[in-house]
Amino acid sequence: MNHFLSVVYGLGAALSFGAGDFAGGIATKKSPVFTVIIFSQITGGLMLLALAVILNQNFSSIYDFFLGCLAGICGTMGLTCLYKGLSTSKMGLVAPVAAVVSAVFPVIVGIFIQGWPTILQLTGFGLAIIAVWLLSGGGAKAPMCLGDLKLPVAAGLGFGMFFIIISQVSADSILWPLISARVASIVLFFPIAKIKQKYIIPSKENFLMIILAGGCDAAGNIFFVLAANIGRLDISVIVTSLYPAITVLLAWVVLKEKLAKTQWTGFWIVLFALMLIAQN
Repeated sequence: MNHFLSVVYGLGAALSFGAGDFAGGIATKKSPVFTVIIFSQITGGLMLLALAVILNQNFSSIYDFFLGCLAGICGTMGLTCLYKGLSTSKMGLVAPVAAVVSAVFPVIVGIFIQGWPTILQLTGFGLAIIAVWLLSGGGAKAPMCLGDLKLPVAAGLGFGMFFIIISQVSADSILWPLISARVASIVLFFPIAKIKQKYIIPSKENFLMIILAGGCDAAGNIFFVLAANIGRLDISVIVTSLYPAITVLLAWVVLKEKLAKTQWTGFWIVLFALMLIAQN
């Protein structure tokens, strides 16, 4: 039952992160990316704070607060490297490399911590990683050199460290560490945005999408921590990392964007990979 719930929570995280990325992508068409990140982190943090108060959740230990802040710093550094890479390198290379590294790194750590999963699950892991690559645009032709890999690998490691660290917080108090992660992220991002002069107040019309992005990101974090606390870290990360499938499907349905054949291939591989990972 724990294994099944872990997969379900992981899917909840993937749905939330995918919807959040879709909303954030729309928001960045009208506001600078640093504005979207800062305000989405603030709104997501306020939602988590309200939920913690409503549920009367006990305060975390100092150790959990520390883990939350450290996870927030790692996630922020990952975002910084990702957006820097997207702006200076080939997007068709940066996005899939970052996505795959962020999935593979925690899987390796999870195997060391919790032992090997089953053969079927390992096969599902491999297919899921291929699917993430294809969904993120890795099927496009993008010649690369070794220097092009530095930023996307750094971004993937930052996201992977976020998954690993935040999965270690106490199961009975998950909201406060996530709030501390938001605070650490805002404290880091705001000065960077001011220095780069990329920070403005978003328009009222765009603020709704930013709120949606922040809320979905907060929900994704909650689902991921729940998945990792009751199941295996590697399974939780792999299932969560399938979020690009949700983003591209929303773009197809809502924005009527055409999907490349490689993305459709990745989507069908996702479904098969999930069936294998769900086996216990």
